[in-house]
Amino acid sequence: MAEQDDWEREFDHVWANSAEHKEPSARARMLAARWRENPPDPAPFRADPDPRGPRRSSWVSTAIVIGCVAAVMVLIGFVQLSASY
Repeated sequence: MAEQDDWEREFDHVWANSAEHKEPSARARMLAARWRENPPDPAPFRADPDPRGPRRSSWVSTAIVIGCVAAVMVLIGFVQLSASY
């Protein structure tokens, strides 16, 4: 019976959620103290990504893909042709 009481006490979420005061974490206290003296600058929800360089046009990417597919097809044909001899 005592084991069942321990089980119920361990998972009593209603009792835990009804606590009057919840102390903030150490990080929350540290940030609150820091921001009292020096508040952070406003930032958008998602910042714009840094530019990484000029992007290729879509036709160049398409030509590269088609060229790679053609090269693989030629390579497979050459391997099959040489295997048949």
